Amino acid sequence: MRIVSWNVNGLRAVARREQLYPLFDTLKPDLLLLQETKAEQEQLPETVRNIPSYESFFNSSQTRAGYSGTGIYSKKHPQQVTRGMGNEVYDQEGRVLTAYFEGYTVCNIYFPNGGQGPERLAYKLDFYEAFLEYIESLKKHGFVFWGGDVNTAHEPIDLARPRENEQNTGFLPEERAWLDTVTSHGWIDTFRHFYPTKADAYTYWDMKTRARDRNVGWRIDYLFASTTSLHVLQKAAIHPQVFGSDHCPISIDVDIQ
Repeated sequence: MRIVSWNVNGLRAVARREQLYPLFDTLKPDLLLLQETKAEQEQLPETVRNIPSYESFFNSSQTRAGYSGTGIYSKKHPQQVTRGMGNEVYDQEGRVLTAYFEGYTVCNIYFPNGGQGPERLAYKLDFYEAFLEYIESLKKHGFVFWGGDVNTAHEPIDLARPRENEQNTGFLPEERAWLDTVTSHGWIDTFRHFYPTKADAYTYWDMKTRARDRNVGWRIDYLFASTTSLHVLQKAAIHPQVFGSDHCPISIDVDIQ
């Protein structure tokens, strides 16, 4: 089974540019997790809501239109799909979408950006803590895989210019410390599991400065796996050859039917 995650930075725009549909043929996901969909389900064209051989599920922002949002396309019918974490404070922006299957759970997450002032950074850090509590609770359902746009680079190897960004959100010590806590709870950063020292491997590039052309990027998109699922992990990859967003897709292959 292949799980693919991609921050599309606007699902309608990606579909309109014909950059969504080829992904299903090239990467062949069994589960596709999308972040920053920026649309309510009713606003999406029929061709986006109904991809052949897939069921689709969406969670949109209730605070403002054209903002945030997550989506899942699944080949296999989930036993259940839930929206949010059951926390009214953090469930208004459509950032969490969880699919339950027999023996495993897959959670799609789009974390807040810590920019726009101290209040938003505090919200991001509080969101982090609430999400860790939520994701820990899912372990009782079997294997757990979760991922999406975490909006923080963990280590200096995960961004092109670490020194220049030590005081910038996305690489602040308190943001990185949360990822330390995540791994200390036994969550496996699947890409680093397979490629612990691989440099210049990024998932996000600033569009205004054409940073992608120079590969001046950040690895802020992740797929994590619970420790119990380590033996079913087969492969992890970043797909910079896929365009359409300021992020590129990432994937893992797992030995689950």
